[in-house]
Amino acid sequence: MSVIIAGERSGVGKTTVTLTLLASLRRRDRSVQSFKVGPDYIDPMFHQHVTGLPCRNLDPVLTSEAYIQQCFARHSQLSEYALVEGVMGLFDGIGHGALGMGHGQEKQKSTDFASTAHIARLLDLPVVLVVDCSRLSGSVAAIAHGYQSFDPRIKIAGVVLNRVGSDRHLSLLKDSLEPLQLPILGVLRRQDNITIPDRHLGLVPTAELPELNALIDRLADLGDTCFDWQHLLPLLKSEPLPHPPHLPHLPSSIRIAVARDRAFNFYYQDNLDLLQQLGAELVFWSPLEDAAIPKDIQGMYFGGGFPEVFAQQLAENTSVRDAVKTAIIKGMPAIAECGGLMYLCEQIIDFEAKSWAMAGVLPTSAVMGGRLTLGYRRAVALQNNLLVKAGTTVYGHEFHRSHLTLTPTQPLFETSRYDCDENMGCEGWGLPANVHASYVHLHWGESGEIPQQFLKECRKL
Repeated sequence: MSVIIAGERSGVGKTTVTLTLLASLRRRDRSVQSFKVGPDYIDPMFHQHVTGLPCRNLDPVLTSEAYIQQCFARHSQLSEYALVEGVMGLFDGIGHGALGMGHGQEKQKSTDFASTAHIARLLDLPVVLVVDCSRLSGSVAAIAHGYQSFDPRIKIAGVVLNRVGSDRHLSLLKDSLEPLQLPILGVLRRQDNITIPDRHLGLVPTAELPELNALIDRLADLGDTCFDWQHLLPLLKSEPLPHPPHLPHLPSSIRIAVARDRAFNFYYQDNLDLLQQLGAELVFWSPLEDAAIPKDIQGMYFGGGFPEVFAQQLAENTSVRDAVKTAIIKGMPAIAECGGLMYLCEQIIDFEAKSWAMAGVLPTSAVMGGRLTLGYRRAVALQNNLLVKAGTTVYGHEFHRSHLTLTPTQPLFETSRYDCDENMGCEGWGLPANVHASYVHLHWGESGEIPQQFLKECRKL
């Protein structure tokens, strides 16, 4: 058993409610495994900061329905409690014509594929609905009734009333909800001292928030008093196995340098786990702070992040930039996703039009702009490359505000939207041949051949 924290729409406070629950549980010294619906990287960072355990993404587009069930079963049983944070509004998924063509999934005619409701049905979990009450009173009942009755397959366990004003306001909300016999599982008042800063791609990551622990303490204080724990705890309780499943790791035979710092921190934990299970030793390092790349490595992995925010510091670390370029030119395999791709470019041109030199592996520059590129992608490999063979279809996600000044003459992928056949163009750099540099973020959970192929190439070095 567990619950999914869902919103009636985006921006109602799902993440705040989730972190408040997690912080209060951890203060009680409870072990809790968290999950996040969708492809997001940043919310899981906050989960992990509170729980001490990596948050797992549940995304049927990037993986599959079967993988989600296996992932949830495996990790939820390792902790005393489990909690899933949803995405957007409860029924917001990918739209009409969603083909669901990947990973053996059958054609989906529903409009809520990959939504929080989809995951709730898939895992047979009850939903706690978060409602933003800041601009309503009696209408809360109509909202709750609509969500309660819209899909009879979804069980609404109760509601959390967020941004409640006065006692009178709360009384009106309770009176309105009473005929529905829908439990009020939490009441969060309007908070002026609990704010998580954001910027152009969402919340500011945890590594950049020096006051984060104080914020988590305030959330724990709030959680201790604002929830109906008598009703919530049984819902959150998982059933730990007497002997937790052990995923065998092959003996480490290869060292992979994984860039992880304030500039590069977008990684799916499942990807890192797969590399280790296949025999890789992961060496975490910082292109921002370190004076050299790690020694005795056979491959490099640059995840996404915010290199544009730290472009000056990255540019000033010339010894590391030169070492990265030299290693790759000499044949070291390297994966570079989104922010990692930007780092391998000749330069990053930031929002103020200032140019900062980068590693210079790719003969192009990354230019920051106002246009947001966002969405799931179906990508077909146009050539054999570091990770996949020509003709292979992979499913990923793009989320960036930069573009490249020069497109590759031999791109890695032809891409289209996941939910229709709209062509999104060709992208991705595979020259030199030991590089896989792409804006498309990939989750390898349903594609184990990707890390296998990467490590195969690394062992040749």
